[in-house]
Amino acid sequence: MDSVLLITISAFVVAIILIIITVVVIKSSQSKRYKKEIEELDIEKNSLIGVPVLSEITKVKELIKTDNLKEKLDDWDNTFKSIRDEKIPELTDLISDADFLIDRKDYKQAIKKIANIEIEIKSLKKKTDHLLEEVRLVTTSEERNRSLITKLKIIYREGQSKFERTIKDYGEIGEFIEKEFDNIDSIFAQFEKAMDNNDYVSIEKKIVLIEERINKLIKLLDDIPTVVLMATVIVPNKIDEATTYYFRMKRDGYPLDYLNVEYNIKEIKEKIVKIIDNLKNLEIGDSIIELKTFIQYFNDLYNDFDKEKECKDLFRQNIKDLGYRIDNINKVVRDIYLQIDDIKYNYNLSNDDINKFSLLNKNLEKINKDYKILVDQGKMKTFAYSKLVDELDGLSMKLSRLQDDLDYQLRSITSMKDDETRAREQLASIEDLVKKSKYKLKDCKIPVIPNSYYIELSEAQDAIREIVKELDKKPIVIKILNIRVDTARDLVFKIYNKTNDMIKLVNMSEQMIVYGNRYRSSYEEIDIALSKAEELFRRGKYKESLDLTVKSLSFIDKNIMEKIQ
Repeated sequence: MDSVLLITISAFVVAIILIIITVVVIKSSQSKRYKKEIEELDIEKNSLIGVPVLSEITKVKELIKTDNLKEKLDDWDNTFKSIRDEKIPELTDLISDADFLIDRKDYKQAIKKIANIEIEIKSLKKKTDHLLEEVRLVTTSEERNRSLITKLKIIYREGQSKFERTIKDYGEIGEFIEKEFDNIDSIFAQFEKAMDNNDYVSIEKKIVLIEERINKLIKLLDDIPTVVLMATVIVPNKIDEATTYYFRMKRDGYPLDYLNVEYNIKEIKEKIVKIIDNLKNLEIGDSIIELKTFIQYFNDLYNDFDKEKECKDLFRQNIKDLGYRIDNINKVVRDIYLQIDDIKYNYNLSNDDINKFSLLNKNLEKINKDYKILVDQGKMKTFAYSKLVDELDGLSMKLSRLQDDLDYQLRSITSMKDDETRAREQLASIEDLVKKSKYKLKDCKIPVIPNSYYIELSEAQDAIREIVKELDKKPIVIKILNIRVDTARDLVFKIYNKTNDMIKLVNMSEQMIVYGNRYRSSYEEIDIALSKAEELFRRGKYKESLDLTVKSLSFIDKNIMEKIQ
């Protein structure tokens, strides 16, 4: 038992020792890692004020010939000294503090200190990089500036050569471009002087100015000939042609005031003067767009002139055609009003129908008035023919709608007359059918006619009399007349068909009895049946008679009915 306890205690002690050793190893490793970071930060700090910055500043001191550059150098020198004498010592103190915290194993505070050191080093590095970049702009400026100026001079000489070859294309603007060449030459000379004086601050401005002036000049050399050509040749020619054409058309009687040609040409001339003045100041702006707009205006103006010529002929033709149409409709409406009393007497026209005619007549009067105004305007030539044609088209549309309304009203009246005529024709037709029905009955000499036939015949004749009454009325109510005609026609056709069916039935019944008489002597049953059939026939029961005869004879001949039919 004691040995077990001893072993347990020994194992526990060993474990504790191992843990302590592990912790010590970890702490030692962590300390080394932080120490390494401190060393790297110290190296990075020392590189901030290394040889490049100091070397470049020294080079600038050898180039100083102007006050501007001296001021720049003082500023750079002060910045460098501030970093070297103030910021670097501060960083050194921070690094020492961090190193001390690591030695004391205060890693938490050490980490915060290291983070602050990294932030400060990045800030100073950004400042020193910017300082080095500014200084190198001066120390390397001569070669760079010479290269830039050489390229600009090549572009400048090419532009100058192009201008000299095509100087005529620039017209009076050529002398102003020559002055601009002289101005740029002067800036080139200023650049050379600044280079001799090592005035690198001024040199940068001169290069930027030269580049801007050359780029602008090259664009001017490309665009000015086009502007000059349009402003001094093309557009003025367009103005002269349009003015001549305009006054010629005015002389020929075309009303063109609505086009405002004289005002627009005046405005265009003023704008051309302004464009030329701007060119003298070497300013183009939107001149090309404006000049193209002027050219397009004159092209459109000629289209307007051509349209007026076309519309003049079109107006003269259309005004005549519309006049013919209006005269025809006036005549039709006048004829309707001359007959309106007779129409009202003969037919039951409603107040609404009469009002429609009145409204139609008022609209026609308005169209007549508008037409007369258009004719007068065409004679006085106070409005453009294109406008008159539009007005004429609108009036024509109104007349077309009125004509449609008139046609509808005429169809209504014509329909009434047609209905009356059709009623009289159908009256004659159905009266003829009744007569035929009576003649057929008389010719057939039917023994007995059912009372129902006479009742239906009487109803048909009464319906015919109702048609006659409606036709004799004044005014005629067409709707009622049509109902009377339809009723009478149905009844007459019914009695006509019934007459034909009854005659057919009588003939078949009689023929069947006659046919069956040949079997009387041979078959007693047939003799008895035929006797009964004859009795039914005499009593007017022709259907029962036929059915009985067919039934009795079918014992002998199954196809008897087909033979009789």
